[in-house]
Amino acid sequence: MPNTYSQIYIQIVFTVKGRENLIDKNHKEELQKFISGIVQNRKQKLLAIYAMPDHIHILVGIKPNIAISDLVRDIKAGSSKFINVNRWINGKFNWQEGFGAFSYSRNQIDNVIKYIANQEAHHKKTSFRDEYIDFLKTYEIDYDENYLFEWIE
Repeated sequence: MPNTYSQIYIQIVFTVKGRENLIDKNHKEELQKFISGIVQNRKQKLLAIYAMPDHIHILVGIKPNIAISDLVRDIKAGSSKFINVNRWINGKFNWQEGFGAFSYSRNQIDNVIKYIANQEAHHKKTSFRDEYIDFLKTYEIDYDENYLFEWIE
């Protein structure tokens, strides 16, 4: 799109189906690199990524030529196939339906990148459920408990 200029920063969060701990530390980096490739192939800018055993955080600079839901669909489909082809788990790997998408201004980006990079330490103190609900409350997003991710406590 000529003469279209934008700077849109979105943190995307989604979980492994059933919130199972299926992303092994031995494969985390390879998965993150694969997802980075998907984002780059869609002509978007990856700023940060961190895969926890049961969920993932991705910060992208997104252009207006793609819907966030299309990008997330491509990331989930491509990475699920990648995990299954490489047989990283017994059975079939899937991501849960749905995702969170949270926007940021340019002056917040450094803090968001640090937050994403610090996920392991963060989740020693805060559960993913509490973290996710905090995002929803902070962004004043109305939600129905029945349609949040499947929580395994």
